[in-house]
Amino acid sequence: MSTRTRADERLLNLVIALVNSGHGLTRAQIRAGVEGYGDAASDGAFEKLFERDKATLRELGFPLGTTDDTYQDSIRYWLDMQSYDMPPLHLTASQLGVLSVAAQLWRDGALGSESRRAVTKLRALGDPDVDAQGLGALALRVGAAGDAYGPLVDAIDTRTAVTFRYRAASTGQVAHRTVEPWRLAVRRGGWYLLAHDRDRDAARAFRLSRIDGTVNVVGEAAAFTIPEDVDVDGMLGLRGAQVEAFLAITPGRAAALRAQGRPSEATEACGCAEGRDLVDLTLDDLEQGARLVAAYGDAVVVLEPDELRAAVERRLRAAAAIRLGVTGPGAALPDEEADRG
Repeated sequence: MSTRTRADERLLNLVIALVNSGHGLTRAQIRAGVEGYGDAASDGAFEKLFERDKATLRELGFPLGTTDDTYQDSIRYWLDMQSYDMPPLHLTASQLGVLSVAAQLWRDGALGSESRRAVTKLRALGDPDVDAQGLGALALRVGAAGDAYGPLVDAIDTRTAVTFRYRAASTGQVAHRTVEPWRLAVRRGGWYLLAHDRDRDAARAFRLSRIDGTVNVVGEAAAFTIPEDVDVDGMLGLRGAQVEAFLAITPGRAAALRAQGRPSEATEACGCAEGRDLVDLTLDDLEQGARLVAAYGDAVVVLEPDELRAAVERRLRAAAAIRLGVTGPGAALPDEEADRG
């Protein structure tokens, strides 16, 4: 018994055939030569199938064209790939910074090599003055998601409950947890799962690095509804008073930080800001903001508020002390790893 070709495979076969046909293909040639159309039991079934596939290609944006074949008294179908090409692309420093941060999040995953090649090509199209080393300063502080990431993404997409062994940060004890996964998020250098814990009948956050072993599916798909207003920072206990920061940034550097802020309307600043770009940035809380800004080193100067400037200076002094091998009070960065599992 023959195996029928899936609809997506048939569409892909059709696109490949039309792109490589040179002068286009007639309906008869498509039916005879493109895998998947030979499954049609009759002329009527083929016509219905082909018309549906044409409509799908056009909905997807493929420029499907037609020409009259005077010799065979028929219509030829072809794809105008020139009109399908992307226009010339130019990326600003902020846009390239966002893409670089996203790509570097995958550096330890299955897409690591592909994302690095993509960013290399995008940098060639972007601003030549962009500080390539500074683009991913934030992303470089994010740990690998681990083996649990893929199964959890699938479970969130299908709304299927999962079970796994989880090691508590406070006691080190490992226990089975059965949860309805809602969302994955990155906070303070780590990946977290936000979910409804069925055993405790409450919302919980789990750090992926503490999942012990495999993640297994439980029950059927579409088993629950994901809330639209999942408060990531609230569930992780990171909700603090927002800080309005006034920064001076060296031109061409800290692109990812610029992407989160906005050009300042201020017209005056201290002498240390001379030659720098003035940027306003809203930070979720003081400590998180200090960690973010300090990651860019001398590329960013905090002009206001004083509390943020002091917190950044403490971190930079501590980092310098560690680099020089100095030990003592204040030499180590504070441990701010959150655990709400």
